[in-house]
Amino acid sequence: MGYARWGAFGLLALVVLALLVTDPDALLGGVAAGMVLFIVSVGLSVTMGLMGFANLAHGAFAMLGGYIVVLSMRNLGVGFIPALGIAFLLTAMISMVFERLLYSRLYRAGELDQVLFTIGIIFVFMATLTLVVGPESQPIPLPDALRGQFDLGFLQYRTYSVFLIVVGIAIAFGLWLGFERTRFGAQIRAAVDNRRMAEALGINIDRLFALTFGFGSGMAALGGGLGAEFLGLDPNYALKYLVIFLIVVAVGGLGKITGVFYAALLIGVLDFLLKKHVPQGGTVFVYALAILLLLWRPNGLFGKSA
Repeated sequence: MGYARWGAFGLLALVVLALLVTDPDALLGGVAAGMVLFIVSVGLSVTMGLMGFANLAHGAFAMLGGYIVVLSMRNLGVGFIPALGIAFLLTAMISMVFERLLYSRLYRAGELDQVLFTIGIIFVFMATLTLVVGPESQPIPLPDALRGQFDLGFLQYRTYSVFLIVVGIAIAFGLWLGFERTRFGAQIRAAVDNRRMAEALGINIDRLFALTFGFGSGMAALGGGLGAEFLGLDPNYALKYLVIFLIVVAVGGLGKITGVFYAALLIGVLDFLLKKHVPQGGTVFVYALAILLLLWRPNGLFGKSA
């Protein structure tokens, strides 16, 4: 492990230790925010690393997932957990149609064409949701079991935030196992590292692209649903959080699940802490830190050294 990675772990450990002693509320809130960022961003990291496609519309699929969860619960009477499953599956299927009909036509296009195309998709999603649902922020009706306070022994904290932390860690562990210990994960890693060699070994890249894109978008939808209560949900969601999702991916490294996990934790905790103590511009420090970091290591802390 390189010095940069050890430095990232050291910084994260220092922040966690300091907050555990001085402000455990901020620590837990930041970790919960980091889990939401991880669940949304990990799919973008893998798909961008695999496809080499500048997909800025990833947040639009997260927004779509959040709306599916809210509308399923409100209009169909579906429970929270089943609504999350519906959002994952439905968004994954919709995104696979987008990938085959639209995205695949621009794989060999330049970055500017890809950026303009995906930004256009964001505005289409925003306009459609505004027209169909309305411009208002959509509150999510949490089940009774996830409301109130949870006793952690050393303090009482929001039950839903504790739930987000537990779910986020479980998803991270499951994705790591799937990515590192299955044949499908090995194919993804091979295609990320060397697409031509993977094709020469007989891996069906087109099918791999479609499945991975669908899974990544489904994860975004899951994160959008889980984070709707935490981050809010309105038609501007995809643009509002676009930069922070990209920062997590850039810092964590393309195709690096563990890297995105640690980056999301670090950024989530720092962002939560700065917003709490410097509400008039704390996020600017996160952006500045990300700029300096990427000037130092353009491939991110956990990506390959340039």
